[in-house]
Amino acid sequence: QVQLVESGGGSVQAGGSLRLSCAASGFTYSSRCMGWFRQAPGKEREGVASLYTTGDSIYYADSVKGRFTISQDNAKNTVYLQMDSLKPDDTAMYYCAGGKSWLVAGTVCGSPSPNYMDYWGKGTLVTISS
Repeated sequence: QVQLVESGGGSVQAGGSLRLSCAASGFTYSSRCMGWFRQAPGKEREGVASLYTTGDSIYYADSVKGRFTISQDNAKNTVYLQMDSLKPDDTAMYYCAGGKSWLVAGTVCGSPSPNYMDYWGKGTLVTISS
């Protein structure tokens, strides 16, 4: 049974930090794209960061570049999203997702789209107050 279990969401003030975790199980973790998406009320789900589990390729959306860091622990099949310098605009439900690898503009796992992903977690809520 495929499972992606997110944790680490919460409420912090602007400028604060949070670290999200996503534990994956039930599918082959290697040679996959793993990504973090977010969806704010009334908005479309957007990919904020992704990585290739068997390589060095990492992607960040412009809106989070320099503030968020995606990483993984292959031994634990776990992906992390370190979020620093948080802003009220970062308030959203954050989802972990996994899918077969893809190539966009020369970047493996680049520009993640929800359509590329096969597996989804249930989400963890991040609320940033001003």
